[in-house]
Amino acid sequence: MDKLSYLSNADSAYIDSLYEAYKQDPEAVDFGWRKFFEGFDFGQTGAAGTTQATPDHVLKEINVLNMINGYRDRGHLFTETNPVRQRRKYYPGKELETFGLSESDMDTVFNAGVEIGLGPAKLRDIRQLIEDTYCRSIGAEFKYIRSPEKIKWLQDRMEGERNTPNFPIEKKKRILKKLNEAVVFENFLGTKFLGQKRFSLEGAESLIPALDSVIEKGADLGIREFVIGMAHRGRLNVLTNILGKSYESIFSEFEGKTYAEEAEQDFGGDVKYHLGYSTDITTDNGASVHLSLVPNPSHLETVDPVVEGIVRSKIDMKYDGDATRIAPILIHGDAAIAGQGIVYEVIQMSKLEGFRTGGTIHIVVNNQVGFTTNFKDGRSSTYCTDIAKVTLSPVFHVNGDDVEALVYAINLAVEYRQKYHTDVFIDLLCYRRYGHNEADEPKFTQPLLYKAIEKHPNPREIYNKKLLEQGSVDANLAKEMEKDFRKLLQERLEESKEEENLTQDNPMYSGAWKGLRKARYEDIFAPVKTAVAEKNFLALAKAISTLPKDKKFFRKISRLFEERLKMVNTKTFDWAMGELMAYATLLDEGFRVRISGQDVERGTFSHRHAVLTLEDSEEEYIPLQQISGGERFNVYNSHLSEYGVLGFEYGYALANPQSLTIWEAQFGDFYNGAQIIVDQYISSAETKWRRSNGLVMLLPHGLEGQGPEHSSARIERFLELCAENNMQIVNCTTPANFFHVLRRQLKRDYRKPLIVFTPKSLLRHPKVVSNIAEFTGKSQFQEVIDDNYVKSADVKRVLFCSGKIYYDLLEKQQADERKDVAIIRVEQLYPTPMDKLRAVRNKYKNASEFIWVQEEPENMGAWPYICRKFRNRNITLDVVSRKESSSTATGYAKQHITQQLAVVGRAFEDKNAGQEVKDQVKANVKVAQKVD
Repeated sequence: MDKLSYLSNADSAYIDSLYEAYKQDPEAVDFGWRKFFEGFDFGQTGAAGTTQATPDHVLKEINVLNMINGYRDRGHLFTETNPVRQRRKYYPGKELETFGLSESDMDTVFNAGVEIGLGPAKLRDIRQLIEDTYCRSIGAEFKYIRSPEKIKWLQDRMEGERNTPNFPIEKKKRILKKLNEAVVFENFLGTKFLGQKRFSLEGAESLIPALDSVIEKGADLGIREFVIGMAHRGRLNVLTNILGKSYESIFSEFEGKTYAEEAEQDFGGDVKYHLGYSTDITTDNGASVHLSLVPNPSHLETVDPVVEGIVRSKIDMKYDGDATRIAPILIHGDAAIAGQGIVYEVIQMSKLEGFRTGGTIHIVVNNQVGFTTNFKDGRSSTYCTDIAKVTLSPVFHVNGDDVEALVYAINLAVEYRQKYHTDVFIDLLCYRRYGHNEADEPKFTQPLLYKAIEKHPNPREIYNKKLLEQGSVDANLAKEMEKDFRKLLQERLEESKEEENLTQDNPMYSGAWKGLRKARYEDIFAPVKTAVAEKNFLALAKAISTLPKDKKFFRKISRLFEERLKMVNTKTFDWAMGELMAYATLLDEGFRVRISGQDVERGTFSHRHAVLTLEDSEEEYIPLQQISGGERFNVYNSHLSEYGVLGFEYGYALANPQSLTIWEAQFGDFYNGAQIIVDQYISSAETKWRRSNGLVMLLPHGLEGQGPEHSSARIERFLELCAENNMQIVNCTTPANFFHVLRRQLKRDYRKPLIVFTPKSLLRHPKVVSNIAEFTGKSQFQEVIDDNYVKSADVKRVLFCSGKIYYDLLEKQQADERKDVAIIRVEQLYPTPMDKLRAVRNKYKNASEFIWVQEEPENMGAWPYICRKFRNRNITLDVVSRKESSSTATGYAKQHITQQLAVVGRAFEDKNAGQEVKDQVKANVKVAQKVD
């Protein structure tokens, strides 16, 4: 046997033994082998009608089967899918000899043809079918899928049609029309707006008929909404020729026009190829479909989790859990899908309960180059789409010059998605007509490739030639299409020149956002009614704290809930109850609450216990789901991802402003793994894209001797992003204030992101409690909390602070009975309540010192921001903090306590602080040695 054959001598001996067993007793062999052996009688029938089956022919039959499966498994390596490069060579190949066959076998009839639906057939016919199916313009990777049903479905569909489209004339004309629009639109922009960046689709224009087809096909299969995420390349073409954004708007954007409305004067805007759009279309079959293209920054794959979050939100809110009614489409670049870790984070969400969206249609616009980097330098994997194997998703590699093959493959992909509710990938092999942008010179780095591209016809020319050769269209059809479309574009260009400003044709506050509005400056500090009736509060508190008698919980859990019931009786509540009561009251009022993040069900510090697992089983009990409206409460432990999950929750909140959508970091420090979402979306989307969002971030924060990576949520980084009332930054010190600030998110008629620096050690601090009056009556969120321990006339020094350090200062103040020092808590750092802070300052008119106290180093925390705010208003403010540092905190417990006591001592100008530090370090060191 040839050494390259897939079948070894051991295999042959095994098959011979099976065949012998079959001849003795057909029932003695496996069903699959029995079906294989029966009915052949192995191909050779003598003149007398007797079977002359031989082990040699049995082996040949197996070799043919092996060839069929070899094509199914490796045929994608030998396809005609690259329009401008020679494919790499793979060894062994698909030669007959590889499978133990030869040319002399080509006219032999093999019953193995049954496997591909031919019945007994000549080897040349069998080979032709699998060659057409797996080695032409479509290469399929699917054999790694572990579901025999899915594999068989794909095999039957592809082999039954030989992966060869057979579209009617009208479908072909539609494809040509969409190709024409794609090609002419890019050409028109290139000639009318010379030198301007547009990140053209040229070389990949077949994407447009492909998207057009997937929408039509998807609508036929029940999809009523598509949410699309893509980077900049080809975005303008997709906006106009798929979503129907007016050509006049695009032309006006090229001319640099801005919005005229007064309400848009603080709209900073973004470059035109980052903007989003949404619209409703009607398909050829009369279905109404909503299309959305999500805004995207230059961080290419950042939009992926946002799209998934939007889709999941709509599944929950709009489609009653039916994921077949809406589908996400993610359009990637080949370099980005292979190089960006966020892609992996998002793909790992696809089958998780809290994040699945019924399958994503991934389309890779494979230009075979990333900016100036060749593909061989951009990845180690064979294909840019090899990440699909993580979730066992099928991949179709398609030649971008064969537009019918692409349309066929993407139709198959959407069918698969609808049937099996999993991801599917289309690898669109194409090229970039120009450089990274139209001003770039690609020959600097890819001279040979771009020599080939210069001579290469565009997909419309190729397809038109094919249709003419088939006699499918009139010779003048393409010319007439181009002439008519170019005329239309010219008319729209002239119309755009007549308009002085852009008009808003895609308003934010519609659909799910109807009834909400953009916040005005005077709204920011307006009081918000967030208190609830005492009777209702206590009833809900009792309900979520009472465990069923017929279920066995861990003893510690039972004791914890007994303590919570005691809180109901004493009407005094800790941090966990303040938080849970915010959720309970919102659910009771008809809102949705969703929380996700690492370990959020229990809480990193075991304070929340929103989900309880029974002691003797894996059954879960969720107290908040037992109250009225509790079905709208969802809490999910996420996979170990910050970037992906925060982006997902941002998208979820974007689609549903009536949900309190929360992402919690395990430790606040870890949010920086998702810094791009904070910078590009949370802090800036409203001014860039006119997109409001009410997402809440909970970031455990506080220096407690747990080291540099478990101390600081980087308050300073959030504050440096604050302007134009874009976010809310709070560092609450009481359960009630946390309760009110969470409820405030949904009790106003506008939405702003909320960043909450939450406590760790304070979760069980005996002084961190709130009584019932602080949740009810006329209570509300307090941006600033004054000191009720002192009399203003006696105060000589005023300490401003925020968060955990207040309790360290309070302990010192009370122990030393310092009536001359007032401690003012700034609960909301931004928007900064300057009027209230100024009023506090004026109240303590006998004070000679006003000091900002923080436990963070001087170059971190709130001080750099607060200093600037006060300085700009000619208010003198000194600082007491740790000294400047390149690291957020020390990793040594003794050093931490020394520093902390020194900060507190300096705040009170205690001359004995140094000795006090020495005395207390030994006594307190155990407190700071808590493990993560």
